[in-house]
Amino acid sequence: MPDDVLVAFDGSPLAERALAYALETFPDAAVTAMYVIDPVDSVIDVEAGGLPVAEEWYDDARERAAEVLTTATDLAAERDSVLDTVAEVGKPARAILDYADGHGVDQIVMGSHGRSGIDRALLGSVAETVTRRARIPVTIVG
Repeated sequence: MPDDVLVAFDGSPLAERALAYALETFPDAAVTAMYVIDPVDSVIDVEAGGLPVAEEWYDDARERAAEVLTTATDLAAERDSVLDTVAEVGKPARAILDYADGHGVDQIVMGSHGRSGIDRALLGSVAETVTRRARIPVTIVG
C-alpha cells in the first residue's frame, strides 16, 4: 500500500470520484490534492481582454485554485479524512509528474478527464501523459 498519494484535483465530477477513491482505497496514506494553474488559460483571456486582464489573470487563477482545493478538503472531511492541498503553476501533466517526483509520492490518482467540451479532450491527454511518463503507479478513475 502506498504511503503518499497524489490526487490531481480540478473540481470536476471525475476528480471528486478520484479523490473519493483515493481516500477509500488508501485510508492509511497521506493524501494530497493538487490543483494545477495552467498559464495557457491566460492566453485566451488576454487575447479577449488585453493587458488589464493579463494583470488580473494570476490573482483570479489563485482564487479559483483556493476554491477548488477547499472543495477537496470539504469532501475529505465528509469522509472523516484529512488531506493536504497544493496549487502549482505549469503544464498540468508536467506539474503533476514533477510534484510526484519531488515529494516522495508513490501513487497518483486522477480522473480520466476533467471538464467538458474542448477542455475534456485536453485533460484526457493529461491523464494519458501522466500514465505514460510516471515512474510510479497511476490509477485512472472513470
